[in-house]
Amino acid sequence: MKQNRLTRSIRAVLTGTVGIGFTLTSVISNAADTPATAKVEKITVTGSSIKGVASQSSSPISIVRTEDLAKQGVTTAEEALSTVSANQSSFVAASNVGRSGTAGSVADLRGLGPNKTLVLLNGRRLANTPFDTSTVDLSTIPLALIDRIEVLKDGASAIYGTDAIGGVINFITKKQYQGAGVTVEGAAPQKSGGDKQNYSLFGGYGSLEDQGFNVYGAATYGKQDSVMANQREASRRGGILPELGVNRTSGSSFPANIPGIGNPYASTGCGDTTKNTVSGKNCRYNSQADIGIIPEEETFSVLGKGTLKLTDNLNAIAEYVHSENRMTTTVAPDVLAGGGSDYYIPSTSSYYPGKGITPAISGANGQDLSLNIRSQAGNRISETTQKADRVLLGLDGSVADWDINTGISYAKSQGEDSLYSGYIDNQKVRDNLANGTLNPFGASANANIWNSMSISGLSQSAQLESTNFDFTASRAIFTLPAGDVGFAVGGGLRRDEWSQTQNAAVNSLVASTGVDSTKGASTGTRNLKAVFTELQVPIFKSLSAQLAARYDDYSDFGGTFNPKVALRWEPVKQFMMRGSFSTGFRAPSLYEMHSANYKTYTAASWNDPVLCKGGTPTAGGNAVRDCNTQFYAKTGGNSSLEAEKSKTFTVGFVYEPIKNVVLSVDYFNIEVKNQVSAPTESAIFSDPVKYAANYVRKSDGSLDYVNESLQNMGGTKTSGIDLGIQWRSPMSQYGRLTLGIDGTYVDRYKFQTEKGGQWYSAVGQYNSNFGSVITRWKHNANVNWSYDTWSLNLQQTFFKGYVDQNVSDQNHKVSNYTLYNLSGSYTGFKNTSITLGIKNVLNAQPPKSNVVDNFQMGYDARYSDAMGRTYFGRVTYKF
Repeated sequence: MKQNRLTRSIRAVLTGTVGIGFTLTSVISNAADTPATAKVEKITVTGSSIKGVASQSSSPISIVRTEDLAKQGVTTAEEALSTVSANQSSFVAASNVGRSGTAGSVADLRGLGPNKTLVLLNGRRLANTPFDTSTVDLSTIPLALIDRIEVLKDGASAIYGTDAIGGVINFITKKQYQGAGVTVEGAAPQKSGGDKQNYSLFGGYGSLEDQGFNVYGAATYGKQDSVMANQREASRRGGILPELGVNRTSGSSFPANIPGIGNPYASTGCGDTTKNTVSGKNCRYNSQADIGIIPEEETFSVLGKGTLKLTDNLNAIAEYVHSENRMTTTVAPDVLAGGGSDYYIPSTSSYYPGKGITPAISGANGQDLSLNIRSQAGNRISETTQKADRVLLGLDGSVADWDINTGISYAKSQGEDSLYSGYIDNQKVRDNLANGTLNPFGASANANIWNSMSISGLSQSAQLESTNFDFTASRAIFTLPAGDVGFAVGGGLRRDEWSQTQNAAVNSLVASTGVDSTKGASTGTRNLKAVFTELQVPIFKSLSAQLAARYDDYSDFGGTFNPKVALRWEPVKQFMMRGSFSTGFRAPSLYEMHSANYKTYTAASWNDPVLCKGGTPTAGGNAVRDCNTQFYAKTGGNSSLEAEKSKTFTVGFVYEPIKNVVLSVDYFNIEVKNQVSAPTESAIFSDPVKYAANYVRKSDGSLDYVNESLQNMGGTKTSGIDLGIQWRSPMSQYGRLTLGIDGTYVDRYKFQTEKGGQWYSAVGQYNSNFGSVITRWKHNANVNWSYDTWSLNLQQTFFKGYVDQNVSDQNHKVSNYTLYNLSGSYTGFKNTSITLGIKNVLNAQPPKSNVVDNFQMGYDARYSDAMGRTYFGRVTYKF
């Protein structure tokens, strides 16, 4: 099949428009060097159900090749996807600090939310996370024997159904593998903390062509050490950052504060510690300086695949993937507060102020005193473990002139949140205060009393099971003057079952778990039936169309129909245009519909808008309980949720002005309605009039909690441009040089917090209602030089600055953030490849930020890396 030079280049660009620059240019050149008579294998491109050559695609697709990522020291899927500019994830591994039941780390194309990015393995769904049931934890995806990552930056509900609003990320394994090998990787930051190791063992046997079968597998183990706040300049001062207008400390301190009265040690400096500061008559604890800003993480994964050649055109496939992830997070010691008589010291205690051990304090007139205390049993350390399995049996090939792809799969994910150390039995604290054995202001007679009240064990667990059958058949059904008309038809059946339980024996004793111990198990099930069809129509020699439609029927909320129309036009050899329009949807997850409501502390400290208006206690209020403190927030599911809906429009072009220089530009415009969300704590406390109904109070008027339960809220509109530039020089006596740039410019990102409500902008500025920021411009650039057995790579990542959160009416702007990574590889030793490099060569520090929505303060861990300059190495030996 003869193809002109642009078509060959476009074929590569369409399946790799941006991605890693030097990788793409290499693909482009290789395509250009392929003889015209070479056999072109039919493949299924992400975003289509019809097999064909890649040049048939009319949607922008990026390819990221894992062998090139490895040369940059990339060992995880989260790191790999950070190189894609369209990915604007606001939940990374560091986001797990201070949270329970999380997804680990996620992808988020277009910044629409991780639940609107579909993640696949070889074109089929993986097990979603057990706690939120709507996203895939990237830490559970093994990169060993993953050949490439295809990123479709277009709506694809007409092909794949739910979740594919922002786009699709498809991890594709090698078709077959022969031989064996081992890889050892390590990374060591210049500063202490954060060391990383990774070990992989892989192997395969058999040839599909010669022996009619192939089996291969890989096992990978990885571990990254934690980083504490005091180990990095960006975080060591915690929540006391006067130049940023931040003073986020806790009224639950040690020595304990007495609400309405003060602290017996305030006049003498609040005890023998630098973690406390004096605030009037009270002590304030700088809790954010006492946390782990990057969690410890340990992963293990196994990937296996077997292919049996049934006929020359049909293969049977068996595939299994297993992964385990353990994330250990560290936050400040346990909080023991609540006002009223929750925690009090009786006048009979020998530690009562003025009785000879504790200094006297005005206002302590012999009555029992309420307390806000901070535990002395060490930091709270939690462990979240997640396991995921997926097994697949399928057929792939052709039968009677039909291309067939069918399979049945079973996926299961399990998660557990456990208290490891530092959590305190609340009732024992009350009892030991009441009987006079616990000193809330200093050392107790029993030096081990705090540790004796520690409690550990399972807090909550969740499980999600999904059984799926899918079938696709495609072929050319007739021929037009311009070529064959491709046709596909298919369908699927799926059943999902979810459950979540909590351990009341532990949660009833530890309020800071944020889990309601009175709630029973939460469960949810659903059945799905789907049918879809697709046409590839050559209208003229230079113009072709993709027409697709899909109908999904859900047992719990009904049906939805979604079409897609796309065009591809190549008027001249050097130029190609493409465009598409589609609708999409996202079904509310089983967690969103059926999870129990529970309470947990807000991430930041706030003022009660009634009892501490403007930061000053009003009538009935007191500074410790109502001012600059962490309140309870209640969140949970809603069985009345409806599906989210979307419309997507894209148009772009690919231009090859000269050989081996390719420019691609793609415009995207996405509108989402009926979004499932909840008002953030920032929004509730920033506008107490608008959210007055979200404040739930106790009988004494103090704040019990703020309501952040899920609901169908307003919409989101976003538009922008993806830009890709690739160039590859001819081979010379000095080697070959390649350049590539992958950038995304977001022109608009607006959202509503309620249906028919005001539109807010989130592009280039942090918005408390939105809870994060969409950067205006982000790009990755690569310069790669290769010669014989040597190669060097210089990578630049750029993230444009934005207007900061500024919750206290500050006027701060987060500065631009640029990272440079340098690596070199050598393959001259027999069967061995070696890579050495430096991440963040210039040791760029995270831009300063006054964001208070995270546990980390001083910078935003979602958009910058506190690790600093890091040295890495990788050795692979193949037997």
